[in-house]
Amino acid sequence: MYAIVDIAGQQFKVEEGRRVYVNRLQAEEGSTISFEKVLLKDTDGNVVVGTPYLDGATVSATVLKHLKGKKVLVFKKKRRKGYQKCNGHRQHLTQIQIDTIS
Repeated sequence: MYAIVDIAGQQFKVEEGRRVYVNRLQAEEGSTISFEKVLLKDTDGNVVVGTPYLDGATVSATVLKHLKGKKVLVFKKKRRKGYQKCNGHRQHLTQIQIDTIS
């Protein structure tokens, strides 16, 4: 059983018991959150697609921790001009564990 859910503007394929890294959510560590924007749900080969979302379908998850992702380097260069610039950032993420899909 899996579902495709819209979490913080991005779509994720989730299954029960699976851990997912999503963009930082405004929730405390250890709290339970639910997502109502379910786009697709598959139950033992029976696929149901929403238009755009499924009515009455929810996915509940537990917030495990807040963390930062790996460093991403942004390098800019213009050839033959002597221009180089290197910037970097680390994305703020939240790790969640999917509890139930209903």
